[in-house]
Amino acid sequence: MAAVAPVEVCVKAAAGKPDTLGDCPFSQRVLLTLEEKKVPYEVKLVDIGNKPEWFLEINPEGKVPVLKGGDGKCIADSDVITQVIEEKFPTPSLVTPPEYASVGSKIFPAFVKFLKSKDASDGSEKALLDELQALDEHLKAHGPYINGENVSAADLSLAPKLFHLQVALEHFKGWKIPENLTNVHAYTKALFSRESFVKTKPSEEHVIAGWAPKVNA
Repeated sequence: MAAVAPVEVCVKAAAGKPDTLGDCPFSQRVLLTLEEKKVPYEVKLVDIGNKPEWFLEINPEGKVPVLKGGDGKCIADSDVITQVIEEKFPTPSLVTPPEYASVGSKIFPAFVKFLKSKDASDGSEKALLDELQALDEHLKAHGPYINGENVSAADLSLAPKLFHLQVALEHFKGWKIPENLTNVHAYTKALFSRESFVKTKPSEEHVIAGWAPKVNA
């Protein structure tokens, strides 16, 4: 078998540390997908506060992540990128069945709203708790992962977002996922301890630094 040329992935660098992996959950999702599929890749770190010319040339919108395949084509948007990786490297399959594809998908926007909220009575905490409760019930019925025994694309999309949720809410609000959501706790523990996650996760300090301007806005 011919060796596969590594794909290039442009991802966010940490704020103020251009040579350190940053805190973008969408970038991490792509790295997780490549890791789980054992696809060789090279990371290109992009300083989002000072985007280099070469990056804007390949992606004028200036958003990360961007995947550069062997054919030289550049693909943006983590949804599209992970789909392309799945098609090109089908083994192991990370396909999530359509009926489970949206499980947990409202957690991230609910988390962001609650994190930025300055009003304790605006319902944003309850909205987040409702979404986490729904995930807990799904995992109880179908777990340990969203699609049962094996990790799928839905988990790899959700894992970085749950990591941000845990780190940011504890830091800025002293808030933790309630203990009674035992399936969610087991799920995050399983995901965060996977080799793919350990290799691609940002440091907690960079997650906090990344959210600070949005929280203090």
